Amino acid sequence: MRMRMIFTMIIILSILSSFPFFQVLVLSQTSFGYQGQWQLLQASIGISAMHMQLLHNDKVIMFDRTDFGPSNLPLSHDHCRVDPLDKVLTTDCTAHSLLYDIATNTFRPLMVQTDTWCSSASVLPNGTLVQTGGFNDGERNIRMFTPSWDETCDWIEFPGYLSQRRWYATNQILPDGRVIVVGGRRQFNYEFYPRSQNNDNNLPNSPIHLSFLQETSDPSENNLYPFLHLLPDGNLFIFANTRCVLFDYNQNRVLKEFPPIPGNDPRNYPSSGASILLPLDENKANIEAEIMVCGGAPRGSFQGAIKGTYMQALSSCGRLKVTDQNPTWVMEDMPLARVMGDMLLLPNDEVVIINGVGSGTAGWEHGREPVLTPILFRPYENMDSRYRFSVMSPASRPRLYHSSAILLKDGRVLVGGSNPHVFYNFTGVEYPTDLSLEAFSPPYLSPTLDHLRPNIRHVTSDILGYRVFSYITFTVARYTSDSEVSVRIIAPSFTTHSFGMNQRMVVLKLVGVTHVNGDTYYATVVGPSTAEIAPPGYYMLFVVHAGIPSSGSWVQVL
Repeated sequence: MRMRMIFTMIIILSILSSFPFFQVLVLSQTSFGYQGQWQLLQASIGISAMHMQLLHNDKVIMFDRTDFGPSNLPLSHDHCRVDPLDKVLTTDCTAHSLLYDIATNTFRPLMVQTDTWCSSASVLPNGTLVQTGGFNDGERNIRMFTPSWDETCDWIEFPGYLSQRRWYATNQILPDGRVIVVGGRRQFNYEFYPRSQNNDNNLPNSPIHLSFLQETSDPSENNLYPFLHLLPDGNLFIFANTRCVLFDYNQNRVLKEFPPIPGNDPRNYPSSGASILLPLDENKANIEAEIMVCGGAPRGSFQGAIKGTYMQALSSCGRLKVTDQNPTWVMEDMPLARVMGDMLLLPNDEVVIINGVGSGTAGWEHGREPVLTPILFRPYENMDSRYRFSVMSPASRPRLYHSSAILLKDGRVLVGGSNPHVFYNFTGVEYPTDLSLEAFSPPYLSPTLDHLRPNIRHVTSDILGYRVFSYITFTVARYTSDSEVSVRIIAPSFTTHSFGMNQRMVVLKLVGVTHVNGDTYYATVVGPSTAEIAPPGYYMLFVVHAGIPSSGSWVQVL
């Protein structure tokens, strides 16, 4: 009887294997025996993790918005936020920001005074988070959070610092340590933090007009949260709606317009696709820069959702090698269409696409068909390879509008948020507000791979100097070969609305690997060649062996 059942299953699997989707699903099972794992960390943190940033003390700062009612997290010591300009509560004794401790799986409330809804941020070279703009009385404010090892650090706010309202703007850390703040709703300009040294600190910056943003705006405003990536030549890649340019922010000049992404479908908010800069490899004679844009909603989706029609999300991914002389988009399809998905670089060159929905668009009540299954994408596999995409284990909780995800130092992906309503609605709606926090462990964290996993024992210095030699001592139980070793650094992203601002991976130049004794080795690497390749600041350093990454170690690039 048992043999007959086994034979029947073989016949069924043989038939199903002719379907492409099933081939992708089987791939993740046969190639790893492990499709990732989900872990519920907190059933409720009291706020919706709309914005998230990992800090170099292994704590994560999260916040949502102040103007949609009391949260489920009270402020400490009977403190209350008094804001006569708040649109909902002028006195609010609940928190809308918190600090999550990864090691202890605990959190504490933080005080944020004005509205941070749909804001942006970057981490300065010294590790301070500078958060810019928001809504209502917070739209021209900046807020700063400096990590500390005690429980005293909190937000410090600077009202009116920005020259214009920055709602749905995008930030990028620059080689000189400044932050550029680009765009926002009906803002076709940019400015810098800190202000120019020639500027009186009591006066706001003069905004610098950027006609490209005006040209790419449409009634749906599909150029909000424009995709910004700092390129190795020091210029910016800016993607808005369907178009993209090479931009010299020092001269306020568009140097080149790249071809528009094929299909004529917008990718920025509210269409809310995702974008990354693929790893920059210092081991190549000429460093290539390649941008990837995936998913989103077709043109007209926002207007359709308002009327109750939810269009199917986009499954297409486009790649553009911007360092080519005449770059063209290379298009391919993901196994699952997705809008509002988060796209993160993993330390072993894989890309995870996580969260989001299969139809509709970003915005209140505008998303349907939650996509629970993350996808792993291997950009360096051949395009016709069946190993290019893998479908992972599904999550149990929908993550729709206002969800976010970030990479942690231990290699897990932290996932939170989902607030697709004007207020904190926990009942009486199709997709209730979700205050939980989860972690997704990619397949490389499988215990069956521990024998290949490197463990960093020592880094010569926690300062990684430009073009300076550094030595990383690591152990591995079953060493394969020097050619299977690489060392890379990853700048943690500020993630909100499906875009990880400042996310960046640099593969360091590897001079060689030396066997010390037993299972111990050390890798000799050279620090980043320029600040354009790796802007100053804190990075997670990983050793990767045979495709399996170590846990990270914090280094400061200076």
